[in-house]
Parts: sequence; structure tokens; C-alpha cells
Amino acid sequence: MRLLVPLCVLALVAGCTHDSGEAAVGFHFDEQLYRNDIKTLASDAFEGRAPTTHGEQMTLDYLVHAFKSIGMQPGPDGSYLQKVPMVSYSASEQQQITLAGIPLQYRKDIVLNSHHDIKRVDIENAPLVFVGYGINAPEYDWNDYQGIDMHGKIALILVNDPGFANPDSGKFDGKAMTYYGRWTYKYEEASRQGAVGAIIIHQTEAASYPWSVVEHSWTGPQQDLVTENAQPRVTVEGWITLDAATAIFAKAGHALDLAINQAAHKPTQLPLGQTATISFTNSANYGESYNVVANLPGTVNADEHILFTGHWDHLGKDNTLEGDKIFNGAMDNASGVAGMLAIARQFTAAAKAGHGIRRSVTCVVTTGEEQGLLGSRYYAEHPLFPLEHTIGVFNLDSTNIYGKTKDFTIVGKGKSELELYLTAAVNQQQRQVKSEQHPESGGYFRSDHFSFAKYGVPAVFAGGGNEPIDEATAKYKEQMQQRMKGCYHNTCDEYQADWDLSGALQDLAVYYRAATMLGNSDAHPGYYEGTEFYSLRPATHIKL
Repeated sequence: MRLLVPLCVLALVAGCTHDSGEAAVGFHFDEQLYRNDIKTLASDAFEGRAPTTHGEQMTLDYLVHAFKSIGMQPGPDGSYLQKVPMVSYSASEQQQITLAGIPLQYRKDIVLNSHHDIKRVDIENAPLVFVGYGINAPEYDWNDYQGIDMHGKIALILVNDPGFANPDSGKFDGKAMTYYGRWTYKYEEASRQGAVGAIIIHQTEAASYPWSVVEHSWTGPQQDLVTENAQPRVTVEGWITLDAATAIFAKAGHALDLAINQAAHKPTQLPLGQTATISFTNSANYGESYNVVANLPGTVNADEHILFTGHWDHLGKDNTLEGDKIFNGAMDNASGVAGMLAIARQFTAAAKAGHGIRRSVTCVVTTGEEQGLLGSRYYAEHPLFPLEHTIGVFNLDSTNIYGKTKDFTIVGKGKSELELYLTAAVNQQQRQVKSEQHPESGGYFRSDHFSFAKYGVPAVFAGGGNEPIDEATAKYKEQMQQRMKGCYHNTCDEYQADWDLSGALQDLAVYYRAATMLGNSDAHPGYYEGTEFYSLRPATHIKL
């Protein structure tokens, strides 16, 4: 299908020109408003925006007021809030953990949780089994569980997938992580296999983050969705450091590095002849969190929706820490939420000026992303606007704070025709579209767009770039990266008054242009043949 409007459809707003900034199409993102939204949402007053806390209520109040002021309408039920039933599991910090006869220290060596409504976890002498990457993938002729009964046993599992360690094997997707490499999949598969526990062996390069991220993210209350048809789940799940795992393998008479090498080349099951004893108290607290949903009806095809997604939540606060206890989440993801508000302002301003687009624009600001994409998963399972009429999803997560770039990154590039619209908008800025530098980190599976992709809705996660626009920007970027080093999921992810947000504004313009083109067309993008989601919504051969 051919688009019914050319790239310069944005001339409805102002004439098309070739310029590297947002002024190219005659509109202007107000940097001060954008900056103030980031600063406010990431302030200590919001307490790190953890779901079901006082910080959540402040966040919801702020966002609802903002969308009302902007002129966006509530969801079809008349509310800006979509209730998301959640349960918070809290494992005790005092855990007795012995693997292969070796006592392990919680946080330092291992983190464990239980997503079950039970008051105490007591596992005695559960056999330990190394199952390689913990993957059962018939399409890759790969099954790490082949021929082994995991009932009553604890699986020790490598992070990522065999393609990462052995990219020339032709298996999986080389260095680019598949969904089989994600920790969520590994716990799911171990549960399907009947294991009593699943523990992932942490490796910084393979995980794409250090142990400190594991410690901060997998300790404290762990949220999950309350579902009517809950699937089987292991009793305990968690992570173990590479050093601790190495000691366990040595106690069993095996070398972990050799086992890792074998697991990269063929499906692997290795009973260690050792057991685990685990004991800790546990609690479950039920509550409600909320997605924020705001809609701008289209002028012609109002029943067709273009979604913008981004998560409002972060990690809250940790009173066990010395000094700063608040995980402010300025970059991740106050910056993305502020970007959604900025884009919403542009669409409503255009509509008020008589230049509204034909399809509806809907913002879904999600809860619980940091706990496993909970809010977006819930929306995809209980959509307020039908997914079959959801044309595409643009996701904003951790926008660019490092200045303007010559390029623009599409994470998981090559998946869907939705990328065509981003590419056209990027080209208008005289920038170049590129894939992410580290596909092995599995970025496509780590943010809210993925919840929609699993249902076949074309969804993209993009923004930023790696080539600064000039030498001065390159110098600034290097200095700021050093300042922000180690701040991902840490207390130092705080708003900085000297952030150069010009690159973020570039990217917001790309999203706005791309959504406007799609919104004024009759095209229905799909996934390219050979991708995971092609069978759910095949590409329709769109040409721009």
C-alpha cells in the first residue's frame, strides 16, 4: 500500500525545509517546559516514583493535570487512569542460603525472591542442575532441558543466549539478543519445566549491566500483576554472582568456564551432584497501580490509534542505603514522560489551529516497567482501544541528554514498517538511521513497546545517536557520560541543570513528524518476513 500523503504533509503546519533542528517544520518544542517536567518528576518529592507508593500518587496527579491542561481527553471510560491490579512480594533481607555446602551472603553473592503468596520459603536439599542458557527453542533445534526432569530441582542458568557467546555458529541471532536471552524468559521456561527454583549466573558483559543493577533492582519489594489465570512459577528466582557460581562449580568438581563454553556450542544439562538449602520469610501485599491514558481523537479515523508509550515508574527509595536513598530516575524515565507531554502539546496545538491529524493519538504512560513491563503488559491484555485498531506504537524511554547527533538509533532495526516513518523524518533532519551499537543487550525486549509487539502491533524503540554533531558537543558528551557513569538504576540518576537537551528535542521532532505522516495516511504497517512477529501482522509493502 502506498502512503496517501507525501513527506511534506507537514506543510500543513509550515513549509518543509532541510534543517537539523525542530524548527524545520515550523513548530517549536518548548525546552523550558520539557526541562521543568523532567526536573519535577525526578525531584526528591516524588520519592523515586515506585508503584503503589505516595510517589505514585504524586506522579498520577501531575500527569492527569498536565494532560488535562494540554487538552488531551481521558480514556473511553471517562478516566485518565487505568487500574492495574498488582501484588508486591517482599522477601526478607535475612536469608539463609547454602548452595553446594557454601553459605552465601544476600546482596553480596546472591539475590532471591519468591513471587508466591506464602509466608515462608523453606527448600531443603534441592538438587542443583546447570542447564546452560535455559532455552527450549524448537525453531533453533535447541533444548537445554532435553531428557531431564526438573521437578524439585533448582536450575542454574546463563544470561543471554548462545548467539552472544558464539556469534559465528549460525544459531539464534548472533550477537543480537533474542527473547530467549532475557531473564524473564528464563524464569518462565524453568517454571514450565517444573523446577522449584531458577537462578541466573550474572556476567556483566552478557547481561549488559553490572551486579549493582541486579542488587538494586531485585531487592526490596517486587511487583507483579494479579492475574486470573496465573501460570506455574518457580518457588524462588534470582541471580548469583559469577564468583559465587564459580565456587559452587569447583565444589562440584567442575570448571564453570568450561561449562559456559560447552553451553555456547550445544544444549547442556549438567547435574552438579550438589544441593541447595534456602530459607527466608516472605509476604504478599495486594494493591492497585495505574497507567495514565490520554487521547486526542482523530479528525476522520478516530477509531484508529497511534500510541506513544513510556513508563512513569522508577525504583522508589531504599532506606537501607547510607546517604542518598532515592532512585530519582531522571533519565530513566522522567525524560521520556516529559517527552510524551511535549509531543502531546504539539498535537493539541496543531489541532486547535485546525490541523489535527486523521487518526487518533493516544498516550499510555505505564506503571511497573522496571518490574517486568507490568503496566504495558496489562494494557496489551486489557486494551482501552482495540489492538486491531492500534496502528503503531512509538516508545520513549531514557531520552538523549548528550546533545545533537548526526545519527539516530533504532533499537532492533529491521523489524517493522513503522521504521519507515522514523527514517523519513530523520532524513528530513539530514541525519542517518543506524542500529544500536550493542544489540547483545536485548534492548528491543526491555521496554514497554515489546508488550505490544508480542501481539503483533508494530512497535519501535528509538532515539539518540552515537555521533555528536560537532567537536564541542563531543567534548560535552564525554564529560557528561563520565558524570553519569554507573547511574543506570542508581541513586545518581538525577536531573542535571546543565544537561544539553537539544538532542532530545531533535528526537521529539522525529517522533512528531513520523506520527503525523502515519496519522494522515491509510497505511497499516506490519512486521517484515523473517522477524518474530511477521505471522501476527505481516508487512503490507508500504512505500514512501
